[in-house]
Amino acid sequence: MSETKEHRKPKEYINPYLGGVLLGLVLLTTIYITGRGLGASGAVKSAVVATVDVVATEHAHNSPYMGQFLSDDEGPMNNWLVFEVLGVIVGAFISGTFAGRLKLTVEHQPKITSKTRLIFAGLGGLLFGIGTQFGRGCTSGTALSGMATLSLAGFIAMLSIFGTAFLLAYFFRKLWI
Repeated sequence: MSETKEHRKPKEYINPYLGGVLLGLVLLTTIYITGRGLGASGAVKSAVVATVDVVATEHAHNSPYMGQFLSDDEGPMNNWLVFEVLGVIVGAFISGTFAGRLKLTVEHQPKITSKTRLIFAGLGGLLFGIGTQFGRGCTSGTALSGMATLSLAGFIAMLSIFGTAFLLAYFFRKLWI
């Protein structure tokens, strides 16, 4: 008897040690080729600046912060970090499809609704995005790339990010388990 598509078990994830080595090699290659590490918050910043430039051009060009990312020669969406993030999104969908893990569901525990889970996920993402601007980069940019260059700030950032998450997880655990 053959298994139907619904009952087929998803493929296992990559070995985490192999995944870590591969991530390290990607980071090393990125630093070698571009002279800087990986990061996603720069792509989001470019998208926001480009959006403000379309909606309120005068404001974007007069803003000291946004103005530094706008030039006549090159638009903010021409930043390689934008293509990095698009590649991650497309790659995740391709990987999820081939591994049989692509599902459009909201995972949550039975005590809360999908709406509550989505609201808290959105709030968490918003707070993390604000934090990336205060910290001058996201987890991958500040912590991962910082640690790869043996920067003390990178190690402190990584400890702060994961330490805070570990301490706060107790209070928010009911949103996912």
